[in-house]
Amino acid sequence: MSLIIRAVTRQDYDQWLPLWDGYNAFYGRSGPTALAPEITAMTWQRVFDAYEPMHALVAEDNGRLLGLTHYLFHRSTTAIEPSCYLQDLFTSEAARGKGVGSALIHGVYERAKLAGSPRVYWQTHETNLTAQRLYDKVAERSGFIVYRKIF
Repeated sequence: MSLIIRAVTRQDYDQWLPLWDGYNAFYGRSGPTALAPEITAMTWQRVFDAYEPMHALVAEDNGRLLGLTHYLFHRSTTAIEPSCYLQDLFTSEAARGKGVGSALIHGVYERAKLAGSPRVYWQTHETNLTAQRLYDKVAERSGFIVYRKIF
């Protein structure tokens, strides 16, 4: 495999969209619970908007996209430098177990360092044990529990 981790381009949309849809389906957002098309359109638009803190990387092998990650930078009350939140990470089923997820995470690490960010963090569902095996190799658990209120 000749894996390349790079920033997504507008020309990647047709290959990015099935990965994005796969990511959302994994978390139960498909069919009647699918994201509204305008959310997907806005997500794609934000990646290319210089005024937005959102970014995207893709994993490519011989012209075929195998995975994606979206990440963003934000301010924090505990640091001067920006924090980097890795929001989405997904690899195609055929690419799993081949280092694509790890390569994407390390790609975000590199971008965070270039931006002067001292940390990258993310969350996953407690049932996503496969991903947790990877995450335990490339990062440390923070011990924090996520709470939320949806309106």
